[in-house]
Amino acid sequence: MKTGMVVLVVVLIALLGLGGCVAGNYNSLVAKKADVQNKWAQVDNQLQRRGDLIGNLVETVKGAAGQEQAVFGEIAAARAAMAGARTPEHGIAAAQGMDGAIGRLLVVIENYPQLRSMESFTQLMDEIAGTENRIATERMRYNDTVKTYNVSVRSFPMNFFAGMFNFKEAPNYPVPEVSKTVPKVDFSNIKPVTPSGTTGGTGH
Repeated sequence: MKTGMVVLVVVLIALLGLGGCVAGNYNSLVAKKADVQNKWAQVDNQLQRRGDLIGNLVETVKGAAGQEQAVFGEIAAARAAMAGARTPEHGIAAAQGMDGAIGRLLVVIENYPQLRSMESFTQLMDEIAGTENRIATERMRYNDTVKTYNVSVRSFPMNFFAGMFNFKEAPNYPVPEVSKTVPKVDFSNIKPVTPSGTTGGTGH
């Protein structure tokens, strides 16, 4: 009888230890996943802000480049995709689509130097540049958090519990080449247009 009690106590202790281990690892995964979701929310906020600013920029540019409908259509589609994204995977794909559309918009903008004299245009470009910087910062924070979470999901014994409770790896947000030059428009080599229609200068 005494031996049976000892065995029972040992089994109970083992079960409690196992339960504690499961609970501890599960809670750790929950916390790390929540951190990833929080960091993505910060990225998403900046991406949505960029989308709104780009929409305003398009309306400004249309006055000077109304015939560039193909590019404006790409921007509209990219904004719609970004607004409809409900997961980080969809959001990252939509953001990459927007990166490409912005790159093509900037090519259009460079062909219309008269935009430089518009206060609304220069203000929007400043706001977009600031937002791009914030996106870069939040992207870095998100990727760092994803790295920590994904290492946990892949590492033993956490990977056992991750599989048991369906914790999957989170997507990384890569930095595309086009984003390294968005939205930097260099007008330094373009001479301003004077009211008479000639370029500024000394005339000598």
